Amino acid sequence: MRELTYYIGATIDGYIAGPGGEFDRLPIEPDLSAHINAIRPETIPTAFREPLGLADAPNKLYDTVLMGKGTYLPGLESGSPSPYSHLKQYVFSSTLDPALAPDVTFVADDALKTVRELKQQEGQGIWLCGGGKLAAALVEEIDEIVLKRYPVVLGGGLPLFDGPYAPLRLDLVENLSFESGMSLQTYRAR
Repeated sequence: MRELTYYIGATIDGYIAGPGGEFDRLPIEPDLSAHINAIRPETIPTAFREPLGLADAPNKLYDTVLMGKGTYLPGLESGSPSPYSHLKQYVFSSTLDPALAPDVTFVADDALKTVRELKQQEGQGIWLCGGGKLAAALVEEIDEIVLKRYPVVLGGGLPLFDGPYAPLRLDLVENLSFESGMSLQTYRAR
Protein backbone atom coordinates (compact mmCIF):
# COMPACT_ATOMS: atom_id res chain seq x y z
CA MET A 1 0.00 0.00 0.00
CA ARG A 2 1.25 3.48 -0.86
CA GLU A 3 1.97 5.96 1.90
CA LEU A 4 0.84 9.55 2.30
CA THR A 5 3.58 11.98 3.35
CA TYR A 6 2.79 15.52 4.43
CA TYR A 7 6.02 17.21 3.32
CA ILE A 8 5.80 20.92 4.08
CA GLY A 9 7.67 23.90 5.48
CA ALA A 10 6.55 25.56 8.70
CA THR A 11 7.78 28.24 11.05
CA ILE A 12 8.74 27.39 14.61
CA ASP A 13 5.31 28.66 15.69
CA GLY A 14 3.55 26.23 13.33
CA TYR A 15 2.52 28.35 10.33
CA ILE A 16 2.94 27.38 6.69
CA ALA A 17 2.19 30.88 5.39
CA GLY A 18 1.08 34.31 6.51
CA PRO A 19 -2.60 35.21 7.00
CA GLY A 20 -3.06 35.98 3.30
CA GLY A 21 -1.04 33.00 2.09
CA GLU A 22 2.25 34.96 1.99
CA PHE A 23 5.36 32.82 2.04
CA ASP A 24 7.97 35.52 1.30
CA ARG A 25 9.20 35.43 4.93
CA LEU A 26 10.10 31.75 4.69
CA PRO A 27 13.76 31.61 3.63
CA ILE A 28 15.02 29.12 1.08
CA GLU A 29 18.49 28.36 2.39
CA PRO A 30 21.14 26.79 0.09
CA ASP A 31 22.16 24.03 2.54
CA LEU A 32 18.63 22.68 2.97
CA SER A 33 17.86 23.18 -0.74
CA ALA A 34 20.86 21.05 -1.73
CA HIS A 35 19.66 18.28 0.57
CA ILE A 36 16.10 18.45 -0.80
CA ASN A 37 17.30 18.48 -4.42
CA ALA A 38 19.29 15.30 -3.77
CA ILE A 39 16.68 13.39 -1.76
CA ARG A 40 13.33 14.72 -3.04
CA PRO A 41 13.93 16.27 -6.48
CA GLU A 42 10.31 15.66 -7.48
CA THR A 43 9.16 18.23 -4.90
CA ILE A 44 10.70 21.03 -6.95
CA PRO A 45 8.09 22.68 -9.22
CA THR A 46 8.54 21.85 -12.89
CA ALA A 47 9.40 25.46 -13.82
CA PHE A 48 12.42 25.43 -11.50
CA ARG A 49 13.76 21.96 -12.26
CA GLU A 50 15.80 22.85 -15.35
CA PRO A 51 17.52 25.93 -13.83
CA LEU A 52 18.47 23.78 -10.83
CA GLY A 53 19.88 21.01 -13.02
CA LEU A 54 17.01 18.68 -12.15
CA ALA A 55 15.18 18.57 -15.51
CA ASP A 56 15.91 14.85 -15.94
CA ALA A 57 15.99 13.91 -12.25
CA PRO A 58 13.86 10.86 -11.55
CA ASN A 59 11.02 10.88 -9.06
CA LYS A 60 12.70 9.19 -6.10
CA LEU A 61 9.93 9.01 -3.50
CA TYR A 62 6.66 10.31 -4.92
CA ASP A 63 4.74 10.06 -8.17
CA THR A 64 1.60 11.87 -6.98
CA VAL A 65 1.08 15.29 -5.40
CA LEU A 66 -2.00 16.57 -3.55
CA MET A 67 -2.75 20.27 -3.17
CA GLY A 68 -5.49 22.35 -1.65
CA LYS A 69 -6.75 25.39 -3.52
CA GLY A 70 -4.54 27.81 -1.57
CA THR A 71 -1.43 25.79 -2.39
CA TYR A 72 -2.35 25.51 -6.07
CA LEU A 73 -3.27 29.17 -6.68
CA PRO A 74 0.23 30.77 -6.50
CA GLY A 75 1.43 28.55 -9.34
CA LEU A 76 -1.71 29.19 -11.35
CA GLU A 77 -1.45 32.96 -10.81
CA SER A 78 2.20 32.92 -11.94
CA GLY A 79 1.21 31.25 -15.21
CA SER A 80 1.78 27.62 -14.23
CA PRO A 81 -1.56 25.78 -14.25
CA SER A 82 0.34 22.47 -13.99
CA PRO A 83 3.00 23.23 -11.35
CA TYR A 84 4.22 19.64 -10.97
CA SER A 85 3.75 18.25 -14.47
CA HIS A 86 6.29 15.50 -13.71
CA LEU A 87 3.83 14.09 -11.11
CA LYS A 88 0.18 13.04 -11.08
CA GLN A 89 -1.48 16.16 -9.69
CA TYR A 90 -4.67 16.35 -7.62
CA VAL A 91 -6.16 19.67 -6.53
CA PHE A 92 -8.94 19.61 -3.94
CA SER A 93 -11.36 22.48 -4.54
CA SER A 94 -15.07 22.81 -5.09
CA THR A 95 -14.70 26.15 -6.90
CA LEU A 96 -11.85 25.79 -9.40
CA ASP A 97 -12.70 24.98 -13.01
CA PRO A 98 -11.26 21.61 -14.11
CA ALA A 99 -10.63 23.15 -17.55
CA LEU A 100 -7.75 25.16 -16.03
CA ALA A 101 -5.32 22.32 -16.64
CA PRO A 102 -6.13 19.07 -18.45
CA ASP A 103 -3.28 17.19 -16.75
CA VAL A 104 -4.47 18.14 -13.24
CA THR A 105 -7.26 16.17 -11.57
CA PHE A 106 -9.62 18.48 -9.70
CA VAL A 107 -11.53 16.87 -6.85
CA ALA A 108 -14.59 18.73 -5.60
CA ASP A 109 -15.59 16.50 -2.70
CA ASP A 110 -14.55 13.74 -0.31
CA ALA A 111 -10.79 14.14 -0.14
CA LEU A 112 -10.55 11.27 2.34
CA LYS A 113 -12.21 8.80 -0.04
CA THR A 114 -10.00 9.93 -2.92
CA VAL A 115 -6.81 9.50 -0.87
CA ARG A 116 -7.87 6.07 0.37
CA GLU A 117 -8.39 5.00 -3.24
CA LEU A 118 -5.02 6.45 -4.29
CA LYS A 119 -3.25 4.61 -1.48
CA GLN A 120 -4.62 1.30 -2.82
CA GLN A 121 -3.20 1.88 -6.30
CA GLU A 122 0.24 0.79 -7.48
CA GLY A 123 2.96 3.41 -7.52
CA GLN A 124 5.36 5.46 -5.48
CA GLY A 125 4.44 7.53 -2.45
CA ILE A 126 1.84 10.29 -2.34
CA TRP A 127 3.02 13.77 -1.37
CA LEU A 128 0.61 16.07 0.42
CA CYS A 129 2.04 19.45 -0.56
CA GLY A 130 -0.47 21.56 1.39
CA GLY A 131 -2.37 23.21 2.77
CA GLY A 132 -3.48 23.14 6.36
CA LYS A 133 -7.18 22.57 5.72
CA LEU A 134 -6.49 19.63 3.41
CA ALA A 135 -3.97 18.20 5.90
CA ALA A 136 -6.58 18.39 8.67
CA ALA A 137 -9.14 16.65 6.46
CA LEU A 138 -6.63 13.86 5.71
CA VAL A 139 -4.98 13.58 9.13
CA GLU A 140 -6.12 9.99 9.73
CA GLU A 141 -4.48 8.86 6.45
CA ILE A 142 -1.12 10.60 6.99
CA ASP A 143 1.65 8.04 7.44
CA GLU A 144 4.57 10.45 7.67
CA ILE A 145 5.22 14.13 8.21
CA VAL A 146 8.44 15.64 6.88
CA LEU A 147 8.74 19.15 8.21
CA LYS A 148 11.12 21.78 6.90
CA ARG A 149 11.37 23.96 10.00
CA TYR A 150 12.06 27.64 9.30
CA PRO A 151 13.81 29.56 12.13
CA VAL A 152 11.12 32.23 11.88
CA VAL A 153 8.15 33.28 14.04
CA LEU A 154 5.17 34.71 12.15
CA GLY A 155 2.83 35.16 15.11
CA GLY A 156 -0.17 34.28 12.96
CA GLY A 157 -1.14 32.89 9.61
CA LEU A 158 -2.14 29.61 8.03
CA PRO A 159 -1.50 26.74 10.44
CA LEU A 160 0.14 23.45 9.61
CA PHE A 161 -3.20 21.76 10.37
CA ASP A 162 -6.33 23.88 10.12
CA GLY A 163 -9.25 21.82 11.31
CA PRO A 164 -11.01 20.31 14.28
CA TYR A 165 -9.24 18.91 17.30
CA ALA A 166 -7.95 15.49 16.18
CA PRO A 167 -4.80 14.32 18.00
CA LEU A 168 -2.34 12.23 15.98
CA ARG A 169 0.52 10.65 17.90
CA LEU A 170 3.82 10.65 16.01
CA ASP A 171 7.34 9.38 16.56
CA LEU A 172 10.35 11.51 15.58
CA VAL A 173 12.49 9.24 13.39
CA GLU A 174 14.97 11.77 11.98
CA ASN A 175 16.05 15.28 12.95
CA LEU A 176 18.59 16.98 10.68
CA SER A 177 20.01 20.41 11.49
CA PHE A 178 21.64 22.71 8.96
CA GLU A 179 24.14 25.55 9.45
CA SER A 180 21.56 28.03 8.17
CA GLY A 181 19.38 27.32 11.21
CA MET A 182 16.93 25.26 9.19
CA SER A 183 15.99 21.77 10.28
CA LEU A 184 14.30 18.83 8.63
CA GLN A 185 12.25 16.65 10.94
CA THR A 186 10.67 13.36 9.94
CA TYR A 187 7.82 11.93 11.99
CA ARG A 188 5.98 8.63 11.53
CA ALA A 189 2.41 8.00 12.62
CA ARG A 190 2.12 5.35 15.33
